Amino acid sequence: MSVGTASKALNGRGQLRAETRDRVRAAAQELGFVPNAVAASLLSGRTYTVGLIMTDHHGRFGLPIPHGAEDALGWGETVAFVCDTRDDPIREQHYVRSLLRRRVDGIIVAGRRTEARLPLAGIPASMAAGGPAVPVVYAFARSADAGDCSVVVDEAAGAVTAVEHLVRTGRRRIAHVTGPHGHASVRARVEGTHRALRAAGLDLVGEPWYGGWSEVWGRFAAAALTRSHPEVDAVFCGSDVIARGVADGLRESGRRLPDDVALVGVDNWAPVAEGCRPPLTTVDLNLREVGRVAGTLLLRAIVHGTEAGLHTVACRLVVRASSAPA
Repeated sequence: MSVGTASKALNGRGQLRAETRDRVRAAAQELGFVPNAVAASLLSGRTYTVGLIMTDHHGRFGLPIPHGAEDALGWGETVAFVCDTRDDPIREQHYVRSLLRRRVDGIIVAGRRTEARLPLAGIPASMAAGGPAVPVVYAFARSADAGDCSVVVDEAAGAVTAVEHLVRTGRRRIAHVTGPHGHASVRARVEGTHRALRAAGLDLVGEPWYGGWSEVWGRFAAAALTRSHPEVDAVFCGSDVIARGVADGLRESGRRLPDDVALVGVDNWAPVAEGCRPPLTTVDLNLREVGRVAGTLLLRAIVHGTEAGLHTVACRLVVRASSAPA
């Protein structure tokens, strides 16, 4: 058997009979043969490496994304260089230059931002611009350029899921306590909350309660809410941290959870959601799936070109004791 035939069988190229491929692979396994990655790179024009630039200093949001990305990249026999910018644009540019010098096949940019982020600077768009072109996929923090490929969470739909769950459990006087007014995630969750309530023929109890991403704000909001709207029987919170503060504030106001008031948060951050009293029903943002989709899209972009636009990932509701039926 020729060297060329053996190479085609091991690399899945050419039109060989199945029994020939199986025979070559069995012989390679018996001999303990390990393909030469450098030789494979020379043949394919690829390094089978990508950059994974993290821009989120909140690890609870950033860490699940690389786990999901590696799930996808592993299937493509591709290794990721993980770079933590700590939200420093100078450090980000340093990593971009370093990754390009290493001739990575592509880059994933992952992290949480209040608004869409500027595209990475210094990335050649074509051979004429200093190429070869390096595809980039943005995960969770979308690019401000509609021509880029971004993977985002459908946070408005997540809010719809939360409110629909509360309505199904018999709650009819639902309030919403959330984060800062100008935050993109806050706006999406408020929009989803109103949409679900309208579909159920209900109105929000009062206006959305805007504040900070803290337990202190949750406790304060719960006290003010029960004074101004004592009829409230459910609270949907913009984060698990806020919800934990609301739970404390409701108890201090003499309300029983979930008997008097049901409670739902967002994030499914285990230390907070599981440590809440009672354990917190919450919307999981499915960040590992965001990473997996981003990794899959990057591998596809390396071979076939970038799929521009927004690619959305659905949230999922994790039901715990805080939202038991009325």
